[in-house]
This record gives sequence, C-alpha cells and structure tokens, in this order.
Amino acid sequence: MIPRHLTERVLERLAIAPAVFLNGARQVGKTTLAKQLIDAGALRAYYTLDTLETLQAARADPQGFVDNLPLGAVVDEVQRAPELLLPLKRRIDAERQAGMFLLTGSANPLTLPRVADALVGRMATLTLHPFSQGELEGTPSNWLTRAFTGAFQMATYEPLSDIWARVAQGGYPEAVALADPRRRQLRLRDYADTLLTRDVQILADIERTADLARLLRLLAAQTCQSLNLASLSRESRIPHSTLQRYFALLETLMVVVRVPPWYANISQRLLKSPKVMLNDTGLALALLNYTEARLAEDDLLRGRMLENFVGMELLKQIACAPETYQLYHLRTAKGQEVDFVLEDPAGRLFGVEVKASATVQTNDFRHLRAFRAWAGERWAGGVVFYLGATQVPFGEGLWASPLQTLWRDS
Repeated sequence: MIPRHLTERVLERLAIAPAVFLNGARQVGKTTLAKQLIDAGALRAYYTLDTLETLQAARADPQGFVDNLPLGAVVDEVQRAPELLLPLKRRIDAERQAGMFLLTGSANPLTLPRVADALVGRMATLTLHPFSQGELEGTPSNWLTRAFTGAFQMATYEPLSDIWARVAQGGYPEAVALADPRRRQLRLRDYADTLLTRDVQILADIERTADLARLLRLLAAQTCQSLNLASLSRESRIPHSTLQRYFALLETLMVVVRVPPWYANISQRLLKSPKVMLNDTGLALALLNYTEARLAEDDLLRGRMLENFVGMELLKQIACAPETYQLYHLRTAKGQEVDFVLEDPAGRLFGVEVKASATVQTNDFRHLRAFRAWAGERWAGGVVFYLGATQVPFGEGLWASPLQTLWRDS
C-alpha cells in the first residue's frame, strides 16, 4: 500500500482540532487513508454514508446518530447527510476535545456554506489529491522548502524517459493499479460518468448531464488556459448562467481546479482571470480519448498537459506542507506570462515556468526576469522545468531544472 504524504498533516490536526475534514475528489484515497489511521490506532471506528442503511439512520435521527458516535470516529462522505452538521456542532461544543471526529467528503467544504458555517472554528480542513509522483516513487515532498531556501545546485540527473506515460497515467489510485493503458482509460471514463450521473445529483438537480459532460471535456482540452465563461458558453452551446452553475459544481466536486491570478500594486497591467486545470491529467486525457501515442502527435495539448501535470504536483506538495503556501498564475495584457507563482508564509514569491522540451535557452527566462523586477524585495527565485537532465543556473535566482527534481532530491 502506498503511503500518503498527507498522513502526517492529518495526525497533526487531529492532535489539536476537535474535527478534521478530509476532502478530495471521489476515489482519491480518502477512505483508505482513514482506515489506515484506524489500523494505526489514531482513530477508533469507521462509518460511511455511502451505505444505504447508515445513510438512512443518519437522516432519520441525526442527533441520535451523532450522540452515539464513539470518540475518534470517521464519518465518510458526510456531505450526503448535511443534517448531521448541527448535531456535530452541538456535541463538539459540549465535549470540546481534540481528535473527536474525522469527516471525509467528496465536495469542497469551502463551497458548501452549511458545512463551513456549522463547523467554523471547530474544524481543520485538509485536501487529499490523487497520488503525487513523490508518493508513487516513495520520495519526500520537500521541493517547496528547497525552492524558497535557494537550495539548488548544479547536477545531472537520470533522463526522464517516461514522462508522457506518467502524464497519461495520472494519480487516481484505481487507475494507477491498472497496468494496461486501455483499461486504465476505460476506468477513468467510467469514473467521470459516475461522477456526472450520481455525485452531481447529490448536490444539484441536473437534467442535462450531457451538457455537463461536454463542458468537462472542453475544459480538459483547454486546460491551463485563462477562464473565459463567455467563450466557453459559445463553444459548449450552454447558456452563460447555466454554465456558471455547471462550472461551480465541477469545482465543488474538485475535478476542476481554479488557480487565481497574482497581482500586487500593478493590477492595471495584469489580467485578473483565473487559470483552470483538471485535477488529474490521466482523467483529462481519458475524457479526450487521447492515448500516450496520440498525445505525442499534438504539440499544443502536450504542452498544456505538462503544465497541468506540474501545477497539480505543486498543489499536492502545498497540501502536505507544514507551512501555508499559495499558488497563483500571472499574465499581463501584453502577453507576458508566468505559468505559476508560489507565495510562502512570509510573502516571498517564486516563479515557475514549464517547457515541454529537452533544451532550455536564455530567452525562456524572459518572463521570469520581468516578474523578478515586479516582485522586488519579495523575489525568492524562479525555475524553468524542462525535460532535459541537467540543472544549471541562468542568472540571479534563476535555474533550469529537470522536471524530476520536483519530486526527487537527487
């Protein structure tokens, strides 16, 4: 069984907060992680609202259900019974001790007001993503620390010959377990169908799921582009107001990720539209029916998918980091763009560019140099990730880094 880097953070929060909400898209491994914590003695009991009898019991007598939960209980997929939230609040307030409950859900609590409002000040929220490359290889996630401390040095790495296989595989546990790429894509497409026909219905009454599926495929094809709802409405043939609701649902289910724009003191020069990614490149390619071989023939999509791959690796490391980092993107009205901007707790800024090429040149750093001037004293450094094998400096605080350095120390 593959250890999850988030485990340490969950244990840390259970030691200080009455409740921990472990959220993430369906089938990213929340239940497995919760059961591992029970096996390790950190939690005591497991109840899932995915079973009909438990769900009916919770809905029929929510107060009684909560009152009889043992301390250290896991309540899985809690968003299916929002009736439990006020009883959970009352019990937490009455007993108030650390580690009372671990709640899991396949919907972001920050977009579910009833969850956030009921348990504000009583709940720590953590996000579990699909497997990271570090988890799959058994290496620690400490690139963020190295980046902000400037701990880079010239080095040569083993060539990364399987990058497109990694992009096509993605990180969903059930997909990773399948060695056959065709079966993996079928499994991921089945996952998407279930998500749109079952999980969406739990959150909203959607009749035209085919429209929602078309929107998701369109977002997969345009991953890592600035969000333009008017353009999406035209291309998807979905009315603008309906599109906004559909997009919010996909965000709530955490299969679509919004990366906000960075701007500070130069807002008139920057575009403020967020960048949109899918939470997993394997899922995105399955939705588009793109194999690894077909991806190799599409330069435009290949670049977008690699950027999505890196963006999600950064978010996975942020989720597991002991400190709070933020992820942004930057784009100016004149077309200058930095793929990702990281901000550490001290407000320092680090720029990341992604290049789907085995070579890198001075010109590839032009946007990072412009960002360095804008960031001023907040500048911490910048990197261009590429598909070569050598890590080398390109000026003050700028490095060309092989992509695998994101999850390997050496």
